[in-house]
Amino acid sequence: MKLFFRQVGDTGPAIVILHGIFGSSDNWLTVSKTIAAQGYRVFALDQRNHGQSPRADEQDYQNMAADLRAFLIDQNLTDAILLGHSMGGKTVMQYAMSYPSDGKPGSYSKLVVVDIAPKFYPVHHSDIIRGLKAIDLLGLKSRNEADTILSQYEPALSVRQFLLKNLYRNEQGQFDWRLNLRIIERELHGVGEELTNPRIVTEPTLFIRGSESPYILDDDVPSIRRIFPNATIETIQGAGHWVQAEKPAEFVDTLLRFLQA
Repeated sequence: MKLFFRQVGDTGPAIVILHGIFGSSDNWLTVSKTIAAQGYRVFALDQRNHGQSPRADEQDYQNMAADLRAFLIDQNLTDAILLGHSMGGKTVMQYAMSYPSDGKPGSYSKLVVVDIAPKFYPVHHSDIIRGLKAIDLLGLKSRNEADTILSQYEPALSVRQFLLKNLYRNEQGQFDWRLNLRIIERELHGVGEELTNPRIVTEPTLFIRGSESPYILDDDVPSIRRIFPNATIETIQGAGHWVQAEKPAEFVDTLLRFLQA
């Protein structure tokens, strides 16, 4: 699968960014520009069934890792830094377990995993799916109307604003989603699954978590280090699950310290 991507910066080490569920490359544009200004080439991807990338009937980590490999080979990247948030973080971890780095196109030098562990997470996005499906796209007149409907299922304004970035007008002028809701709903359980084919990944790996997020707990650290023995775990104070959006300056500082060490 050929994924849609946005590139910021023309020279320097390559950083490939994968968003989380319901997200897209657009969510990472501001952070990408900040990172690129420090001398990096940043590639922000839309994962399958998200954004402007192709639709598919599968939404599992083996397939998403294969999508990432196809991108890296197509771009002839041999030592990329792979960065993923939430679902994207699991894709990055699955990639490292499935495709050892061997110096050929598709290889990587470092990994950055944002606020997710390689463990099982129970399904907890059902209300969001119901809220998005409750929006009648054919009869929808405005984004404000969509927000009013979605607020009955998701109380947090910041989360609704994030979700509604997927709403756009198609060529016919009608509202549509940049999400394959049908497949995401059907495969939602797989997004929380524990990763398969675990192997020891020795490349330097940074785990960034938010102090207010429940996704990476202290109890998860030993299991992370069993798979990623060269892991560094950093906590950004005051941040929840969307660390890069809530504390962008602290996030970039933490990332650059790791990359430049």
